[in-house]
Amino acid sequence: MEHADFVHMVRVSEQASAQDSKAYRRGVALFAALGYAWVIGCLVLAGGLVAWLVPQLLHGRFRFGLLWGLLGALGLLWASLRALWLRFDAPEGVAITAQEAPALFEALERIRKKVHGPAIDTVYLDGDFNASIRQTPRWGLFGGAVNTLTLGLPLLMALDKPRLLAVLTHEYGHLRGDHGRFAAWIYRTRLSWMKLHDSLRDDENIASAATQAFLKWYFPRFAAKTFALARQDEYEADRIAGRLLGGDVAAAALVEIEVKNAWLHQRFWADHWRRAANAELPVGPFESMRVQLSLAPEPGFAQEALRLALARLSDLDDTHPGLRDRVAALGVQPVLPDWSRRGALSLLGDGAARWIAHFDKQWCRENASRWKLQHAWLARVRERVKVLAASRANSNAGELVEEASLSRQLDPNIELRPLYELALQRSAEHPAALQGLVQTLPEGDRVARLQALQRLWTASQDYRWWATRMAVNELETPRAGFAHDAAALKLWRERRKEASEAEERAWEELRDPSYFSRVTRHDLSSFELGEVQAELSRCQPVVRAWLVCKALREFPRRRAYLAFVELPALGDEDRYELCRWLERTLSVPGPVLVLWAGESPTLEDIRRGAFEPIYPQIGSAS
Repeated sequence: MEHADFVHMVRVSEQASAQDSKAYRRGVALFAALGYAWVIGCLVLAGGLVAWLVPQLLHGRFRFGLLWGLLGALGLLWASLRALWLRFDAPEGVAITAQEAPALFEALERIRKKVHGPAIDTVYLDGDFNASIRQTPRWGLFGGAVNTLTLGLPLLMALDKPRLLAVLTHEYGHLRGDHGRFAAWIYRTRLSWMKLHDSLRDDENIASAATQAFLKWYFPRFAAKTFALARQDEYEADRIAGRLLGGDVAAAALVEIEVKNAWLHQRFWADHWRRAANAELPVGPFESMRVQLSLAPEPGFAQEALRLALARLSDLDDTHPGLRDRVAALGVQPVLPDWSRRGALSLLGDGAARWIAHFDKQWCRENASRWKLQHAWLARVRERVKVLAASRANSNAGELVEEASLSRQLDPNIELRPLYELALQRSAEHPAALQGLVQTLPEGDRVARLQALQRLWTASQDYRWWATRMAVNELETPRAGFAHDAAALKLWRERRKEASEAEERAWEELRDPSYFSRVTRHDLSSFELGEVQAELSRCQPVVRAWLVCKALREFPRRRAYLAFVELPALGDEDRYELCRWLERTLSVPGPVLVLWAGESPTLEDIRRGAFEPIYPQIGSAS
């Protein structure tokens, strides 16, 4: 299905839901029944063929046509049975019991009674900053459900008890009442079709091909028709959390999760991997995470993280609405909350310290080889910085900016302003030096920051979106001693709109399905390439990766990239999420679109058009 057709079908389902919710749900149920009818029809057809063909062969009517027919019928029978009896992997993490965490299970039981939900079969604790309740089919497509709660240890560290209970109530809200059971049944059905599609991906027999063809037609339409239901279910779960804990508590939990999740990805993990510079053996992150998550985020970082979160619109990539829409639906203003002063680790009882030690040890075991690579890479960075510092008197602006960038990798708190100022003395309008200077100027020095941003706007079209974003954020932030400058803010907002439109046109070029037109080999220096390889080595699902330069008509001088990754162990949903995460975290000197090897582009397309892989490194194990 083309993306435009998918979008149209989603919009139609949203209108149908808004006009007549009951009729919409009946339509969803009937379309879900069509999938069941296909499986049952295939099963009956296969059973009938086997019942007719086997006696023919047993009575001596041996013909190759009958034999091939029997093999095809058996293949169809097997594919149908797989659809009816799908096995789902247990969630990652460690199962915990009521004896180990009585306070947590008592809280879950109180929530269950208030929302009239089913019992939780198993509770898992893992190392992710998340909480989720998953309902999987007990007997494939037909009948039964297994309810599992997965609770992330970092989330217990970050939120106080009321806000954590609001999160748990939201998750339990997905299973409440008749509407919740219907939505959960649709969710289980969707999960089953996705699992079946993935399990048949590599099958090449005729029977599997027939089921794959049906799923290729059916599943996108099923996902589109049920999108409005899934989105409504998220709002309803938020509403239940707000009703039981208070709308202000539920909204504060949403905002605190958003800001602290951004802090973990942008600050904490970068700082933690930086510790490999001085530690040859891996260091567990969770004890340090416990201390830091109990502290209030830096005001400037928190404000910017909230602004970016509120700017993200609810779209079709995720059934979860955007933060702005979720908070508005709770009837609360989207503002930074009073931060949680203590976490909710007490819900784990006396075993909290033991679980922190457990996940620290587990993390060290799983990341030992990647830590070793990071240690070696940072040693090379340190040597490169020494070389650049020794020749600083003769360095050009680009080399000075490189020295500053590499020095920040070793120590994010190092004073770099003199280096950027020296670079600008040697090349007055060097855009990367101007960008670095802005980042080193004190937050209270509004005049100098805006002057540098104006120079950056004039110097380079490639940096205009960044410059306008920083300028608008500066002018929107109240500062002591500065009056509100409405004219300047209006000017920079207009510039931001203009720059955003140019950026969107550039991204449309990157997303153009003719991925391998206007591409060349990547232009990364050895140190830039080494950093990307180190980051990919820390991303366990990535088996192989390619990187190419993409020439953009919108920004002819910009360094822009396409990255292709091979992710054989993940399903499409997880692949999508991982690719979006890599786009945010890969240290390439320009925008990057990350695509996985699948139907478009295929692995063969990538091997043919993306040159040699950059990861694993040549000579390393594949």
